[in-house]
Amino acid sequence: MDDQYLDAFIRESEEAITQLNNSLLELESDPENQEAMESIFRTAHTLKGNFGAMGFDDASDLAHAVEDLLDQMRQGEMEVTPEVMDLVFAGVDEIEAIVNEIEQDGEPTADTAAIVDDIRTVIEEGAGAAGSGGTDDSSSDAENHSSEMGDQSADQSDDSDVMAILDRTDVPEPDEGDVYHIDIDVGDGNMQGVDAMLAVESLVESLDVLATDPDRDDVENGAFEDGFSVFVAAGDEATVRTAIDDAGSVERATVDHVTAAVAAADTGPNDDDAGTAASARNGDSSVDEIKSVRVDVGQLDDLHGQVEQLVTSRIKLRRATEQENVDSATETLNELDKITANLQNTVMDMRLIPLRKVVGKFPRLVRDLSRDLGKEVEFTIEGEDIELDRTILTEISDPLMHILRNAVDHGIEPPGEREHAGKPREGHIELRARRERDHVVITVEDDGAGLDVDAIREKALEKGIRSAEEIERMDDSAIYDLVFHPGFSTADEVTDTSGRGVGMDVVHETVTQLDGSVNVESTPGDGTSVSLRLPVTMAIVKVLFVQVGEEQYGIPIKNVDEITAAREARTINGSEVIKHNDEIYPIIHLEEAFDVPGETKNGDGMLVRVRESERKVALRCDEVNSQEEVVVKPLEGILSGTPGLSGTAVLGDGNIVHILDVVTL
Repeated sequence: MDDQYLDAFIRESEEAITQLNNSLLELESDPENQEAMESIFRTAHTLKGNFGAMGFDDASDLAHAVEDLLDQMRQGEMEVTPEVMDLVFAGVDEIEAIVNEIEQDGEPTADTAAIVDDIRTVIEEGAGAAGSGGTDDSSSDAENHSSEMGDQSADQSDDSDVMAILDRTDVPEPDEGDVYHIDIDVGDGNMQGVDAMLAVESLVESLDVLATDPDRDDVENGAFEDGFSVFVAAGDEATVRTAIDDAGSVERATVDHVTAAVAAADTGPNDDDAGTAASARNGDSSVDEIKSVRVDVGQLDDLHGQVEQLVTSRIKLRRATEQENVDSATETLNELDKITANLQNTVMDMRLIPLRKVVGKFPRLVRDLSRDLGKEVEFTIEGEDIELDRTILTEISDPLMHILRNAVDHGIEPPGEREHAGKPREGHIELRARRERDHVVITVEDDGAGLDVDAIREKALEKGIRSAEEIERMDDSAIYDLVFHPGFSTADEVTDTSGRGVGMDVVHETVTQLDGSVNVESTPGDGTSVSLRLPVTMAIVKVLFVQVGEEQYGIPIKNVDEITAAREARTINGSEVIKHNDEIYPIIHLEEAFDVPGETKNGDGMLVRVRESERKVALRCDEVNSQEEVVVKPLEGILSGTPGLSGTAVLGDGNIVHILDVVTL
């Protein structure tokens, strides 16, 4: 099959699925919404036709069944109930999984017969045949949710322990067999490390040991308290228990089947089950890399015209150099400057994509999470037409999902608790985006319980993140920033969804690497807002070049507020500072921060004061050279996330210059 047509089919199908999900959400909230119903039916009909035209018959049969069910709803012959909507959503999820599989492998292998039979049964027997799979306010759904929560609470400690371990331990999925978690206690002997080593070695002889927690070296050194965990692959539980019995040094052991949990922990955006309903409910869905953009014809015409000018100027420049006509060459170079500047602006505009490309899938994510948790949540989006660079949009999709999961799971309270607090039963989460010059600010705000400042202080002390004296001096805003510390969470238990703070370190790290910033504000009882401030585009940046010893560094011009002589510095309490508008700015010596080789100027030098909105510091360098637009390449591999550096740029002479990140310096 022609890759060009297949790619077009995949992109069109992805857009149709997102549109279908959002229209279904509108219909679910308002069953009388005929406009949403017509949009749903048209989109489902288009999907069916596209699958048939591409020769994917099983997928076409599934889309046809969904279309027939929707047609009955449109004709008023089928009631729009939560159970029927769950079945429709399940069908759409299966269609999405098929599209993902086609993109990855070229052909779908999913068996759609079972879900097609379920849909046909409901069409023939009525809405009552759809069962009770939801968690809405109906008695059957509430009973189902209570049953699920009851099962969970019966073994809550085990589930929470396993999920916590999987958060910090990489457990690979085996090629064959199921995954079992063994919680081992070797007793209180004087040689726990030796006993543990013998136990693990015995298990290795008879089972496929995938991972241990803590790692194997720590286990064999006895660096554990009440016991340790071993993850193994085996055909059945009996095999595992037999292996444990043969390990004589084990005093006590429990065995849990954790194949699904390990698979969920390893699930990526292209896994076969990425579109299943269970995955969506647990928040495992992800936004794929944006691989295509829509370009306005006018932009293409501009691009074509600029390329023509570029070719003409190239010919003129070659002629001028051959004739050694310096004046003509200089004039042509000036023309090239204007052409390349226009070309740069046009290409940057072509890379801009509306925010809806990423946030379009979020309403479905919030819907599934709230139903799974037995909560009532209204989710609204404002500013989805705001445009960002394709790379930035791709990178922020997962951080935004982290924030939304936290808002639903640990921000919004259960309906009964909200009523008791005098709030509406239905919580509200809003995602807003607005443009501020060359930046975009994206805010996720909820009207939930808010962050508990005292709980954050206690957890920070418990984990040793800050000392008691440091915490005492911190205001509430600084306390909220502690949620960005890796692994920080005030949640009492680990859930399948998230804990307020779980993953927030990922949010902070990702946004920082994009040359952005994150801010958290919260009012106990009234809710929490998390704001991401991001550049519209990040490829080309105007920087100020500074000399430090034998090295040259680039500071983004947008971070620079003022350049002064170093002689204006003064010493207060043993630290060098500079005063500006009655504010004190500590001085960072770049030669010390980066251990720069060569001699530096001690008495003279320059100070580059950073904008207060970025960070209240001044950077000391030997001299300020010039400013220039450069293409910044982010650091990758082991250098990724290096404090103080955001990337590198290659200059016209071939030299590489490090670009400073003034926030993490």
